[in-house]
Amino acid sequence: MHKILIATDSFDQVNGVSTTYRNILKHSRKKTFIVHPGLFKWTNFSVYPEVQICKEPLKAYKKIKEIAPTHIHIGTEGPIGLAARIYCKLNKIPYTTGYHTKFPEYLWKLARIPHFLTYGYLKVFHNDSKAILVPSHSCKEELNRKGFNQVFVWTRGVAKNLISHKPFKKTPSPKIIYVGRVSKEKNLEVLCELQDKFEITIVGDGPILNRLKEKYPKINFTGYRFGQDLADIYKEHDVFCFPSKTDTFGIVMIEALANGLPIAAFRVTGPVDIVEEGKTGYLGDDLEENILKCLKLDREKIIRNINERWSWHKCIEILHHHLLGEV
Repeated sequence: MHKILIATDSFDQVNGVSTTYRNILKHSRKKTFIVHPGLFKWTNFSVYPEVQICKEPLKAYKKIKEIAPTHIHIGTEGPIGLAARIYCKLNKIPYTTGYHTKFPEYLWKLARIPHFLTYGYLKVFHNDSKAILVPSHSCKEELNRKGFNQVFVWTRGVAKNLISHKPFKKTPSPKIIYVGRVSKEKNLEVLCELQDKFEITIVGDGPILNRLKEKYPKINFTGYRFGQDLADIYKEHDVFCFPSKTDTFGIVMIEALANGLPIAAFRVTGPVDIVEEGKTGYLGDDLEENILKCLKLDREKIIRNINERWSWHKCIEILHHHLLGEV
């Protein structure tokens, strides 16, 4: 009998990695255990405070040994991910890994750590796994070019409580929304500069929130919202704007699409894998132009399109296929 364990350094946070593993635990029909920093003493990562760093990797290793899994999925490359990888190597346990975040780009932007160091570490970490699971085709192609092996696309889904059944509202002026971390690497100032053109809402929190509030007084900053409350906020807006250029995917984009919001974004990894140009959004160098084009799209058609493409059950099937060899 299979006993699956997921080892991740992100589980309790508000981000795509935590969302992925919480939903796998919720929807999987197979017995699945999880080891994450919340089970041990932890501290915040200095250059990225929302990331929890486990201070007791030896205890994490012992916890994995106590569970005695037959298969392990290693979700992240931090201390818990390392403990799980060592356990797999010493005990010949088959494992897959997940690549969710462009940490080399983040660490360069936040702390000027050179790419060759971080990508060198990531290649050593991932390349012995049965499969490196990534959220998009463009991310797969990028990792292949950098010398990563056995890379496969791993889809995502939208929770039912994040889909609003309220009717669309026509507003006198276009209402634009962003949902996610409020931090430097999300490139939010490009959106904020449009505060005189559109009614903009930013849902989320992060290290530059107070600075943005002071600099852009016309923008509505709500803090984080969750569940049905967040779903209804999506539905009250006209366009979802995703200005980041460093994300591997962006689950918030498919949440927005599931509520009928077209996506305005740059033509980069993440948006190019989600947005069908002219149907579910527009991509390009001019964010304002993309938003204006999005306002002309049919929101009912967007909902029908997205619900056919994404599901958590499909996500779990792909994980089990690569980890367990199930067809």
